[in-house]
Amino acid sequence: MTLLAHISDLHLDGSERATRRATRVMDYLRALPRPVDALLVTGDIADHGEEAEYEEAARILTAPFPVLTCPGNHDARPAYRKAFLGMAPDHGPINQAHHIAGTTVLMCDSTIPGRDEGRLDAHTLAWMDTALTALPQDTAALIAFHQPPVELHHPLPDSCMLEEPGQLADLLYAHPQVAAVLTGHAHTAAASTFAARPLIVGPAITWTLRMPWEGDKAADRDQPPGLAFHILSEDRRLTTHYRVVL
Repeated sequence: MTLLAHISDLHLDGSERATRRATRVMDYLRALPRPVDALLVTGDIADHGEEAEYEEAARILTAPFPVLTCPGNHDARPAYRKAFLGMAPDHGPINQAHHIAGTTVLMCDSTIPGRDEGRLDAHTLAWMDTALTALPQDTAALIAFHQPPVELHHPLPDSCMLEEPGQLADLLYAHPQVAAVLTGHAHTAAASTFAARPLIVGPAITWTLRMPWEGDKAADRDQPPGLAFHILSEDRRLTTHYRVVL
């Protein structure tokens, strides 16, 4: 069994509010009686893509368990690499494979610099295919990136979702060991399906999306930050529990 926590969309901007909300969630996770095997952060770590925002993120996200991240449309690849990952700045996609408690987690870069929409480019799709092909057939995998590949029935996230999702679907059908797809971006805890897999959207730290039947103003800034817990069992069944942190 693999136990993962999942947060998204911290939008750290140096403000007291953003810092407080992200810190509250991390304090909750660090205080769990049983630690998670890893924490997944599916993008928009920084609000403006500035180095100071990533330096703050590195401090806040320090934990006794692995923290796995991927960029979102608010993130900037060079500053993300330099100030958050401690790597040389570069404009190329940031893709990383992690092996956690018997599960492989691919943290993929679906960002298009300068745009809110996402796309898994040819380089990233080839990297994913190579990484999955190299896995033993009995090793389960999870794929995580920022923009959801399906409509969530709100005009805001549906206007800037993952483009060309059929390419991802083809890859998933070719690799049955992928148990689920995990994303962020939409600022709402949501569950759907994609390519016959569970598709789980992690809740946002900064604010929660108000759905059309909840009111006209999209951003509900009064909702407490949320997180998800994913349990991947030996039969590759994914179970998700959502929590808010008061």
